[in-house]
Order: sequence, then C-alpha cells, then structure tokens
Amino acid sequence: MAAQIPDYEQAGELKFGQVGIANLRVRSLDVEKLKLEMQERVARAPKLFERAAVILDFGGLSKCPDAKTVNALIDALKSAGVLPIAIAYGTSAIEDLSVQVGLPLLAKFRVSYESQAEVALEPQEKKPTRKAEPEAERSAPVAAAAKSEPGIMQLQPVRSGQQVYAQNKDITVMATVGAGAEVIADGSIHIYGALRGRALAGASDNVNARIFCREFHAELVAIAGHYKVLEEIPKNLLGKAVQIFLEKDQLKIEELT
Repeated sequence: MAAQIPDYEQAGELKFGQVGIANLRVRSLDVEKLKLEMQERVARAPKLFERAAVILDFGGLSKCPDAKTVNALIDALKSAGVLPIAIAYGTSAIEDLSVQVGLPLLAKFRVSYESQAEVALEPQEKKPTRKAEPEAERSAPVAAAAKSEPGIMQLQPVRSGQQVYAQNKDITVMATVGAGAEVIADGSIHIYGALRGRALAGASDNVNARIFCREFHAELVAIAGHYKVLEEIPKNLLGKAVQIFLEKDQLKIEELT
C-alpha cells in the first residue's frame, strides 16, 4: 500500500491588517482543516490568539460560499478559540452573505494578498475621458505628491492595552512598548526602548517597510501582514537590537551590529 503523501498546503492564510485585527483569507473551504489550523495557532500563542477577533475573507475562493457552510465555519472557529466578528468586503454576493450569517461587512478592509488588479470588485461606471492638460497643469500634482508628511514621534511609553497607529507615515517610539501594547504604521517603525508588545509595519501593504528595535522581546512582529510570534523567534535574538524586514515574502529578523 502506497504511503499517504502529507498535505502541506494551508487551507487558510492568516495576515494582519491596518488595525491589528487578524484577517483569515480562506483559500480552501475545508471547515475541519481550518478549525485544526486555528487550534494550532491558538495553542502555539494563546496570549495572542485566544479569543482574538478575526475577519473572514472569502476573496481567495472561486465563488461565494453558501450561508450554511459559513455558519459551520464560524462555529468551528469559535470552538478553536477565536471570534469571527465580520466579513471582508468583496462582491455583492459577499454583501448578501454577510446579511444571511449575521456578521457585519467591513467595507475597505482587506489585507493585500494580491495585486490590485486581481481583487474582485463590482464593475465601476466608465469615467469620461479627460481632455489633455497643458504641461504646466499636469506637473503641479506631481510636485504636490513629492511632499511627504513627517513621521510620528511617540515620546511616552505605549502601555498595555494602548494602540498607536501612524497612517501613511513612519513612527518613532522613544520609550518602551509594553506587553499587550500595539504599534502600527503604514511605514516603518523605530523603537528606541524595549519592544515587549506588538509591532506591525507596512500595514497598508508596504513590503519595503522595516522595524528597528533596540531591545527585542516582541509578542508579535509583522511586515505587510507577514508575521512571527514570540514562540517562533530564535532565543538568541531576545533582548538584542534587531531589524525586521521582508525578503522574498519571508519575514527576516537580524541582529544589528
């Protein structure tokens, strides 16, 4: 009898969005497999995932699932230890589904798993073609776009239960990020104290964002949704000055010398 080939393909890919809420991108509507994967995540990092709010994203499926299956998935995820709270926006069928299962639809919430061209949205009305503008008029918006906003400077410690979000900016924290605290930035994050909570950079899918930290004890770090929890971080990096970045969709953590 031929040996059974293990199934290494994940049924659901977990990423984090702009507000630090877990976004479960369902790639295979296998309810039991999704339940087991979530149970494993909760068991590995209970402080992070137990009773965590989760948004269901069905944009990775070829068609919208039916309400009966989604209700079964909601119950399965609850039994695994997390709390589905909403459905990520998509087509009108997804909107109808959200009504049927009694979960809110979060418009404009989506972790970017694919290029903008691949996101399935409702067809938009064709806009009228604009007339050609003089060269001087066309150059004005370019000059305005070149001006970047300054980053946020956080001078006080970020304490447990607090969240600081730098929209379209970098953030520099001159103090400690405590356990249970969260720092989120669409750009990069610089922490000159100890990082004991969570740091999520590139929250609007900026894959070039980085996290720099002087003393590393993080519960979770993420770049553009790709994350690692404390249990997955090499022990030799704890307490060290590190930088965190993405390389070929893999989250890398290196000691700063």
